[in-house]
Amino acid sequence: MSELIRILHVLGRLDRGGAETMVMNLYRQIDRRQIQFDFILHTDEECSYNEEVRKLGGKIYSVPSFSLKTAMQYRNTWKNFFKEHPEYKILHSHIRSTASLYLPIAKRFGLKTIIHSHNTSSGKGIEALVKNMLQFPLRFQADYLFACGEKAGVWLYGKRACSAKRFIILPNAIDVEKFTFQEKVQDIIRKEFLCDVDTLVIGHVGRFEEQKNHRFLIEVFVNIQKRKQNSILLLVGEGPMSKEIRQYAREMGIDKQVYFLGNRSDVNELMQGMDLFLFPSRFEGLPVTLVEAQAAGLPILMSDTITSEIIMTDLIKILPLQTGNVTGESKTIAEVWAEEAVKMPRLGRTSRAQEIRDAGYDIAATAIEMEAFYKRLGGCTI
Repeated sequence: MSELIRILHVLGRLDRGGAETMVMNLYRQIDRRQIQFDFILHTDEECSYNEEVRKLGGKIYSVPSFSLKTAMQYRNTWKNFFKEHPEYKILHSHIRSTASLYLPIAKRFGLKTIIHSHNTSSGKGIEALVKNMLQFPLRFQADYLFACGEKAGVWLYGKRACSAKRFIILPNAIDVEKFTFQEKVQDIIRKEFLCDVDTLVIGHVGRFEEQKNHRFLIEVFVNIQKRKQNSILLLVGEGPMSKEIRQYAREMGIDKQVYFLGNRSDVNELMQGMDLFLFPSRFEGLPVTLVEAQAAGLPILMSDTITSEIIMTDLIKILPLQTGNVTGESKTIAEVWAEEAVKMPRLGRTSRAQEIRDAGYDIAATAIEMEAFYKRLGGCTI
């Protein structure tokens, strides 16, 4: 048997976010007798996936979070790590900005390097400006440029770099069977939330941060309640804005109809019980949750800021986030979304598994391709 190849993945945390879920989906499927994933995190806190990583045989290391004041210490931490761990030959970074500091160090120690774009924006403000400055060199530093989609690649690397052979789109693939619709699971979930046949169950999965636009989501649901009182909203996830959004729901008088479920390991089952999935993000790369929702046969209302690359079925309807894109000046954006939400069909759900596979988002197939890639990278020089 060939020598075990250990891949060093770099992330901020190992919670149930999009990039983390994509990596874990791949990790579960890949042949761990030949390839093992280890992780460097920018926290020493216990995260959602840490225990599973250890059970799968992975190692978890931590480095301090970066700040301008500690830039030299940050670099030294990486130098010391590679000195102490010569067993690593491949580094796969899902962090963008500070990767420009440690990728050159990794290469000096002989590692092959991959940078992976999971988004299409750094946000706004001074912090975003600093991130954009730090991440510009990545297109020149990394041996391979990965992205979840074309739009995410062009945003981080530029069009010219994305035309090169070293640019690779890695689909945010999922375990399709796990999300395939099952009526008996639907019944169980709806009973858990005391729903009758007529209850409109709306769902969202995402970290509570500005990018995901939860305040707008609450405003949409307020308007849905005006049109259909027998409706509830399931919010899955945690994050820095969780407390603020809970308070906003109370202020808007809908806190009894909104369920804050936190991080859940049964998202696949929760999606079975939903009637409609709302996803009004301000920006995204190619969200795993929308792949999952389509596999579950869920009708989806999605903001026009998200790449059309995510559309694999006829389940998605795109709606604007900006007032200028709305026809009919008397309506607010939230009202437009609410009207569409109550009009979305709730007829019998069917399996969309084959459509997801045909689009290239089956994790079993992706794992085979990545095994071959990692083996080539671990056994050859560029």
